[in-house]
Amino acid sequence: MGLLSASQLALRTARCYLLKSWISTRSIPLGGRNILLMGPPGAGKTTVGRIVAHRLGLPVIDVDDDVLETTWKMPVAAKLASVGGERFLEEEGQALCNFSASGCVVSLTGSNPLHSEAMQHIRQTGLVIYLDVDSEDIIQRLTRMKVNRIVGQEAGVSMRDILKYRKQFYEKWLDVRVLCGTGDTVEEVAEKVLKAVERYQNHAAETYVSTRCANVGSSNQKTYFSDVVVEGLATDGGLYVPKNGFPRIDAREWLRLAGMSYPERALVLLEKCIHPLDVCALDLRTMVFKAYGSNFSSEAVAPVKHFNHNQYVQELFHGPTASFKDLALQLMPQLFAYCLPPMCNYLILVATSGDTGSAVLSGFSGLSRADRHRTGVLVFFPEEGVSEIQKLQMTSYREGNARAVSVQSDFDFCQRTIKRMFGESGLTGHLAVEYGTVLSTANSINWARLLPQVVYHSSAYLDLCRDGVIKFGEPIDVCIPTGNFGNAMSAVYAKQMGIPIRKVICASNHNRIITDFITTGEYDLRGRSLMLSHSPAIDILKSSNLERFIYHVSDRDGCLVKDLFTRLDRQQHFQVPEPLLGRIQQEVLAGWCSEDDCLAAIQNVHTQTGYVMDTHTAVAKVVADRLQD
Repeated sequence: MGLLSASQLALRTARCYLLKSWISTRSIPLGGRNILLMGPPGAGKTTVGRIVAHRLGLPVIDVDDDVLETTWKMPVAAKLASVGGERFLEEEGQALCNFSASGCVVSLTGSNPLHSEAMQHIRQTGLVIYLDVDSEDIIQRLTRMKVNRIVGQEAGVSMRDILKYRKQFYEKWLDVRVLCGTGDTVEEVAEKVLKAVERYQNHAAETYVSTRCANVGSSNQKTYFSDVVVEGLATDGGLYVPKNGFPRIDAREWLRLAGMSYPERALVLLEKCIHPLDVCALDLRTMVFKAYGSNFSSEAVAPVKHFNHNQYVQELFHGPTASFKDLALQLMPQLFAYCLPPMCNYLILVATSGDTGSAVLSGFSGLSRADRHRTGVLVFFPEEGVSEIQKLQMTSYREGNARAVSVQSDFDFCQRTIKRMFGESGLTGHLAVEYGTVLSTANSINWARLLPQVVYHSSAYLDLCRDGVIKFGEPIDVCIPTGNFGNAMSAVYAKQMGIPIRKVICASNHNRIITDFITTGEYDLRGRSLMLSHSPAIDILKSSNLERFIYHVSDRDGCLVKDLFTRLDRQQHFQVPEPLLGRIQQEVLAGWCSEDDCLAAIQNVHTQTGYVMDTHTAVAKVVADRLQD
């Protein structure tokens, strides 16, 4: 294992201290802090609170019954009727400000979050868990219960409007979201709350390992999300992956997501993949809504449109640089800046075959001035391997510490050289000692680059469900123009989370290294030269994220992955065992497209439908037509 830099050591030492502090009180849920259940009226907070308290052996407090009515000596409905909504909120807030308890399950009222001072006070006593229940479920419950004590409930104001208005306050105060599927029972919601508490307490379970780690359980060193975002590449040369894989989401939760906007879907999915002690819920929300806002030309962010017959296209070009990389790189720099340890500068090294470079420069230019001052970006691109527009996009960035440099070679040379820089202790030591600067990367080898791409594959399927094209559970195939395998790998991860993807189809141009590998199990770079094409973003021979895929299909065999990719570095060749090839071919298909077929596809689709495909989409279209059954 490689040595950690001083900044990495300091960051991890702080995390170890926090972990030890928690371990000393782990026998008591949350170390004696309260579990605070928050949500709209009709969310079932009182019943869920009782179930959770019983399961954990804790006292239960219902703010309506045990705080407000005890304080006021009258029913809550009578109080609301006597003083009116505005005065009620103020008196309710003051009663909560005087509340004191510990080690309890507390069911808040639906209107508590509307009082800022009260929520600041109560939040200090425990963990706020938001019961994010479907509005239609709530309306049905309230109709059955004939509830008449809701602030804002008056003539001309619908319950749907009340719930929509209040949602902003619940989002503001939550620590952990419990996404409730349509039709979830209170018992099922209570079970989700218990799992959420367990997850929050067990931060140490959500760590990351290298794809080349020989024995996952042997190291005492914990690598958290914040570490992998900043470090980029593992110290042994491997790529970081979640130690325990991705969380599995059930069908009813996916159906809830189908009715949400793209930023809302992204937020919920990323909350499930990023522990709240790494990035708190409110800050993650701020980053996500900034990433997928007015900077995209389509409100849908990544809309799905009908092509022909049973084929649909997901448009990933609506970002500020017209590259699909914007879907990750409008968010990744924000996560990077958030996770930066103090008193340390970072130099981001990026290799691009065209679209990554401008997307990285755009993403990092959106950071605050202070974060831009601490973060330099250096993009390397092949002089002859990118389009004129891409070259102008990259070289026009002159602000702050961001620069693009052309190289008289191909993308593989740029990527290989960056990996060598990470491994050169003389270079990294000099930068650290002389300039207080640590190297990192924004290529898809960085986990924070890959993770947001899982969202748009999930979102595409949810759009098809929302629009009635398919019912949830019906499988789809996803055909992806493939070079570095990051886009394809994120589709594999979306499938792992529960999206019913049958086959991930990798579409290559005439460089076809991935197609040859998936067909034969042999990865052979010997005597192979990169050929320029009309689809430069996939003009790649050494596919970095293939390492993550082989780790995935080999049941996390780090020894095998290390052996294969060490052999590729030294001998330019490896062959996977026959049983492993079988598993690879069960998971993915592959095909390739000639330059002539690519251009012909663009012309044919435009003639038939009026739709203009770019060259990368055309590669996927040609392969999809050949391989679909």
